[in-house]
Amino acid sequence: MSVMDKLKQMLKGHEDEAGKGIDRSGDFVDDRTQGKYSSQVDTAQEQLKRQLGEDRDTPPQS
Repeated sequence: MSVMDKLKQMLKGHEDEAGKGIDRSGDFVDDRTQGKYSSQVDTAQEQLKRQLGEDRDTPPQS
């Protein structure tokens, strides 16, 4: 079992809280870097949410 599978299993039922944590951590990094890497941070947040299966804002890709 991969680390990502273990995380998914641990977060099952708590997707909203995990998404909030991802958003808060991205905001923290943006604040600390004064937004210098905001596009990279946003991309990382989107990918992590997608991997955790929590990204409801983005429509599914076909």
